[in-house]
Formats: sequence, structure tokens, C-alpha cells
Amino acid sequence: MALRACGLIIYRRLQAGSPSKVGDNIEYLLLQTSYGTHHWTPPKGHVDPGEDDLQTALRETQEEAGLDSNQFTLIEGFKKELQYIVRSKPKTVIYWLAEMNDCNTEIKLSDEHQAFRWLKLEEACKCAEYKEMQAAFRAVHQFLCSKA
Repeated sequence: MALRACGLIIYRRLQAGSPSKVGDNIEYLLLQTSYGTHHWTPPKGHVDPGEDDLQTALRETQEEAGLDSNQFTLIEGFKKELQYIVRSKPKTVIYWLAEMNDCNTEIKLSDEHQAFRWLKLEEACKCAEYKEMQAAFRAVHQFLCSKA
């Protein structure tokens, strides 16, 4: 059976002047793991028994980044499913999209992570490393820019 995880791709819009290009004021939250290769990822985690996928995403975001669901807004119309292999097993990760209500909200990391960054699209893609995650960030960015 495939491993299953769920999370949120969280972004904030900076209030700085008028950006020269749509999307220039968007930054994405990435957390750096404190284990393994210390990779960067949005908050996510495995589905617990009895949880639905969205409950998992909200719980993991609270646990890993210290963000309550009242501190961000889920964005309708975007959901991305990634599939890849981890340690010779198939894994499915489902992400929803959320915007921070206040771009200055404090991030409180769990012991699963050692650092966090707010990054613009290209920097987020470099940090994310995995092509599936890079594609997800690009899909989010295209979605947000098409709504602007």
C-alpha cells in the first residue's frame, strides 16, 4: 500500500509597493527537516487513522509550523497530488493551498524541523530540490497569477 501524506502550500503576499510583475510579491513557506538530508518542504505529514486528508494537512501545519487554521485562509480551487517513490515504496502527497492572513505571523517550528524560510518562486524551487515539488510550486504560482 502506498504511503499517504497531506499538507499545505502556504504563501503570503508582501505589502511592499506595487510589484512590477504579478506574483512578485508572493513568498512561499518552506521548512527544513532536522533529520535525513535536511530537505526543504511545505508542512506535511502522514495521515493518522480516522483522519481525512484535509484534517491531516491542518494538523500537520499546526504541529510543524505552529499555525492554527484561523491564521490562514484555504484557497478554493487548488489541490495538487504528487506521487513519487521513497525508499522503494510509492508515496502520495496531497497539498492544499493557503494564504496567511497576516504576513508577519510568527512561525513556531517543531523538533522535526530546524529552519524555515519565506521564498519567492524561483528560490522555493531551488530549495525544494525534487522536481515534483518544484512543479507543484509552479502550478500554485500560475494559479495565483491567473486569479490576479
